[in-house]
Amino acid sequence: MKYICQVCGWEYDEEVGAEEYGIAPGTKFEDLPEDFVCPLCGVDKEQFTKE
Repeated sequence: MKYICQVCGWEYDEEVGAEEYGIAPGTKFEDLPEDFVCPLCGVDKEQFTKE
């Protein structure tokens, strides 16, 4: 599943993760920490939508 930041367009792909931000491949979006924010623009998880 992929999730897109609705503010800046940064994409989080669960299969790929985001290792440059310390998120291992296979990490589900809902398993990201509650305080996770978009690494580009800083908005919270509520601003992401499923692709």
